[in-house]
Amino acid sequence: MYKKILAIIPARGGSKGIPHKNIYPLYNRPLIEYTIEAAIKSNRFDDVIVSTDDEEIATASKKAGASVPFMRPENISGDHAKTIDVILHAIDYLNLIGKNYDIVVLLQATSPLRNSDDIKKALDFFIKNDIRSMASVNETVNPVLVRHLKKNNQMDRLLDTCSTIRRQDMDKFYCINGAIYINYVKDLCKNTSLNDNEYAFILSNSHSIDIDNMNDMELAEYYLSKNNK
Repeated sequence: MYKKILAIIPARGGSKGIPHKNIYPLYNRPLIEYTIEAAIKSNRFDDVIVSTDDEEIATASKKAGASVPFMRPENISGDHAKTIDVILHAIDYLNLIGKNYDIVVLLQATSPLRNSDDIKKALDFFIKNDIRSMASVNETVNPVLVRHLKKNNQMDRLLDTCSTIRRQDMDKFYCINGAIYINYVKDLCKNTSLNDNEYAFILSNSHSIDIDNMNDMELAEYYLSKNNK
């Protein structure tokens, strides 16, 4: 049975670490353009929309091929706005204009190296295996090596486990990277936590870069320049 799928790209204007981060030039293109392009090229969506409160971001998004059917209200555009509220607002608005969907995919604009092939594989796996919810992850450090720092930098182990085991013998652990979230619309409510989605889609670390500061921008530019060469 055919399922209608919506891609939502949240992109508010009030970023503090990098002003206007979502349209900051990355390798000579607005940051958000990479996510819009990946969504459209995946050829998996009935609609690709951007939820923003910023006119410049809206203009850049439309130019890149996304739809901006509304301007996001102020009450869900601040620093403390929850992503789930942004998603529910978008779904409710689209329902009012006669557009209904079975599956919603959240794609953060700050993950520019997650590409169309990643999106296709994630959605195909999700649908084929009849999964209820999914989030992208990438390999991370084993928590046996993680430490809390107390006063005077005294270290306190996170796990009460000996860490003398060789790195190559350690179990693999993964962290949510924010690049792809997939959920059924019918399962969403105000208490939904996307980071608690049930199944994982594994991305390489290079595709999992989440732009938070200029160091992340420089690392993303390095990979983009390497890919283009």
